[in-house]
Amino acid sequence: MRTDTAEPVRLKDYRVPDYLIDKVDLDVKLHPTATRVIARLAIRPNPQGRPNAALVLDGDGLVAKRIALNGTDLDPASGFATPDQLTIASPPQDAFTMEIETEINPSANTRLMGLYRSGSAYCTQCEAEGFRRITYFLDRPDVLSVYTTRIEADSIEAPLLLSNGNKIGEGKIEGTSRHFALWHDPFPKPSYLFALVGGDLGSLHDEFITKSGRKVALGIHVEHGKEPLAAYAMDALKRSMAWDEEAFGREYDLDVFNIVAVSDFNMGAMENKGLNIFNDKYVLASPETATDADYAHIEAVIAHEYFHNWTGNRITCRDWFQLCLKEGLTVFRDHEFSADMRSRPVQRIANVRTLRAAQFPEDAGPLAHNVRPEAYREINNFYTATIYEKGAEVIRMLKVLIGDEAFRKGMDLYFDRYDGTAATIEQFISCFGEASQRDLTQFSRWYNQSGTPLVEVTSAYDAAAKTFTLDFSQSSKPTPGQEHKEPFVIPIALGLVAADGDLTLRTSDEDGASASELARGVIELTTPHRRIVFRDAPARPVPSLLRDFSAPVQINYAASEPDLITLVAHDSDSFNRWQAAQTYASRLLIRSVGLVRAGGAPVQDEGFINALRIGIETCADPAFTAQLITLPSEADIAREIGEDVDPDAIHVARRALREAIGQRLAELLRATYARLAENAPYSPDAAAAGRRALHNAALDFIAAGDQAEGARLATRQFDGADTMTDEIAALAVLTLAPGNERESALGAFYRAHAGDALVIDKWFALQAMIPEQGVLGRVKNLMTHPAFSLGNPNRVRSLVGAFAAGNQTQFNARDGSGYDFIAGIVLELDRKNPQVAARLLAAFRSWRSLEATRRGLAEAALRRVAGTPGLSADVKDIVERSLA
Repeated sequence: MRTDTAEPVRLKDYRVPDYLIDKVDLDVKLHPTATRVIARLAIRPNPQGRPNAALVLDGDGLVAKRIALNGTDLDPASGFATPDQLTIASPPQDAFTMEIETEINPSANTRLMGLYRSGSAYCTQCEAEGFRRITYFLDRPDVLSVYTTRIEADSIEAPLLLSNGNKIGEGKIEGTSRHFALWHDPFPKPSYLFALVGGDLGSLHDEFITKSGRKVALGIHVEHGKEPLAAYAMDALKRSMAWDEEAFGREYDLDVFNIVAVSDFNMGAMENKGLNIFNDKYVLASPETATDADYAHIEAVIAHEYFHNWTGNRITCRDWFQLCLKEGLTVFRDHEFSADMRSRPVQRIANVRTLRAAQFPEDAGPLAHNVRPEAYREINNFYTATIYEKGAEVIRMLKVLIGDEAFRKGMDLYFDRYDGTAATIEQFISCFGEASQRDLTQFSRWYNQSGTPLVEVTSAYDAAAKTFTLDFSQSSKPTPGQEHKEPFVIPIALGLVAADGDLTLRTSDEDGASASELARGVIELTTPHRRIVFRDAPARPVPSLLRDFSAPVQINYAASEPDLITLVAHDSDSFNRWQAAQTYASRLLIRSVGLVRAGGAPVQDEGFINALRIGIETCADPAFTAQLITLPSEADIAREIGEDVDPDAIHVARRALREAIGQRLAELLRATYARLAENAPYSPDAAAAGRRALHNAALDFIAAGDQAEGARLATRQFDGADTMTDEIAALAVLTLAPGNERESALGAFYRAHAGDALVIDKWFALQAMIPEQGVLGRVKNLMTHPAFSLGNPNRVRSLVGAFAAGNQTQFNARDGSGYDFIAGIVLELDRKNPQVAARLLAAFRSWRSLEATRRGLAEAALRRVAGTPGLSADVKDIVERSLA
């Protein structure tokens, strides 16, 4: 395991590689404990590199068996090859070849990076720096090579042999039980996109005809017997391929496209060229085993990895500082795909929920970093919400600013100009500046400055002059290493709403709003302050600010409660209807938290509950209505409070509001629940999923208002459910009621699904998130359950991760037991899988916002981790940044 204490890698220190590797011929002889890899590398000096520089190839724990330079063997024992590096002090200064033979043990690879075993199958994960665990290499994204891969294995153990590109040969090895397959990828790629799979897997086959008429063979490979569970993933793949041709003009370029699903995977999936490797939770689905949310995630992740074929593979990153160039851009693309496949307003709400839940706390805490970081110690720790989610929002902002037509022109220019290269953010942005004829220098600050800007808005209405004035200001808090921030370009989509709907008003001549701003309904805030004055306003309108969440900022506007109700009832922008309800609920809950902490009772507010009634009665889209009536989470409220946070008080306040809604709207909720009971055959489409979402949201509120009635309805739904969506929703209600009913339902669920690890993950997660004292003991007991394994990332995330991220009261227990537990698991995991351990440790990211007692206990747990000798680079980086 690497325990790196080296200086950070810095963007400003980037230099081109001194050598290039044009061709890679790999010969991989698979064996459970002694896989032999022979790499033949065609190397030449880089004309732009340093002349006569040493050749330094990366390794990570390698055992060198043979090394030859231009056919002459070199002695690995002479010291130029260590487990982590191979150095040729004076290599030839014209083209030359190297042949390197290494031996690796896939079965012992618990880090799940490089070549490892998942069950009986061999698979690889090479992003970000896993290829160096297979052979010595220039393991960096700006070294692009053409790969030809020969895989040899026992034909019974691994009848299926896959790699990147197109298969160009296969055969039996005479006199043995072994066979081989030969794969060639004609498109140059960096080493992180290399992939190899060998195993005995079942396959689902289909084909796709591209727009130009080319036939592409599609294959999804899973455990035997699970082929039918991959049908939805195959459908999503074909829809993704068709959508990318229409939306971005991108056609697939190989003869085959393969997906392999494995049960041991550190991430969601990996976009290796022509051979995507997936965590099986994002491939396998049936109505009986997967929820509607699972189906939506499968659709999105399948699309995301496929879209990487162009945004990540054909055009890759020059260096890891440009990671958002492939990830943020591809997240934006998969968001757009999901919006087109489903409900665009509901998808937008879901994306913003994710951003606020995961990225806003990151921006507000010690782990804050730029969308394009300036330095890193461990690149694995920068696969973050900032890179992915905020990176996507920055690109969405760009589209809002320059318009759809210029954005498409800019994307086309980017694809044409940089295909086959390793690109930078500056090159990407330049394409859109050229397409739109705009100077995007100031916009680029979104990549170079961390933190979430705050936009404050005040309004004034002059009845005599019939003018309505909005004053905007922007500010940014200091973040680590950035004490002063320059103003951002912030597009604020804006509408004015009256009691009967939107208004269209002119602006005063002196306000500076351009005609294009008014036509688009988007005001650009580029300075610290800006004033907009609207004329001919017959009455005071209600401003609808940041429509469709046009920028990833926090907005502070003191809208009155009647104004918020007007927006809930009449705003034409669905996102802001939802946002108005969230804002109203957040204010109530924050007031209630203060009262609870002072020993008082939570706030009771008829106005808000009536606004929810209006929403349920008037919204035509059940999926949107379900979002509208869902309260901000406990973590959302903690983030809004921001400092001196008491998770127990937040829990009491939110529970009281849920109870009040359930009681005051009981009749309407019962009618809604009954009306939306599922009668038709199951469909994963957006309309049917929306009906189930509202049906189950109604059940949740009914149970909050009357636990006995909720338990009765939930038990009936649980016993009769024929879909996992309804079954797990009912079980979630029952787990909140202590007693025999809960334990009976949990036992029945386990017995019904004991053979399906992905379903049992849901069982683990529900129990880990029970918000009551004693649940930590339950979690510890479940860690000894036969279905749990600390070596499987999905099991760890479902139980330990759900406790840390989803149980605000018990992770943040007043006695510090939750912090101590997670710190202990991090230290235990760090010896086996540092990447998973580091991500689990990120649960402490908001520790400084807690009240003093909890803050001290959380800090003590972090210092316990920091003081442990031999930490991995992954965990050491996170804990040191958390304490900085």
